[in-house]
Order: sequence, then structure tokens, then C-alpha cells
Amino acid sequence: MTEPRDPTTGRGDAGTDTSIEERLEKNPESKQARLDRALDESMDASDPPATTQPIHSHQAPASSGYDAEKEKQMAEEKARQQDA
Repeated sequence: MTEPRDPTTGRGDAGTDTSIEERLEKNPESKQARLDRALDESMDASDPPATTQPIHSHQAPASSGYDAEKEKQMAEEKARQQDA
């Protein structure tokens, strides 16, 4: 990242607003801060906001077809069959 033009405000060229980066470091899921960064990185009046970042989530995505409870039941059934 390049140095901002105005060190007192942290504002300058596109993508150099340090206050936005500080807000994102404190709360990466802040929709307002992510929008501000996208607007800061976009050229005025010609580009749509550059919001291409994935949504942050602290939960793992749902698996495609894996059911932990069903797997546990199948393992127990298999163990019972082997014991018989």
C-alpha cells in the first residue's frame, strides 16, 4: 500500500485510508467498514464499489451430505454386528 497524502488524517490515494483498515482490524465483519474500503478502492463516479470479499463467518460451512449423527449410528451398528 502506498503512503497517504495527508498523514494527519490518514487519507489520500485510493485504498490508503488507514482509519478504514484500523476499523477492519478491530472488526473484520463490519459491513460498514467493508463498504467503506470498497468505496475507497473504487474510482470516483466510474466504478461500482469493489466489494468482492467473501462474507466472514466463524462457523464452518455445512457439509455436503455428511451427517455426524447418522455416521455415529452406522458405526455403532457396525460394531454390534462385529460383536455378534
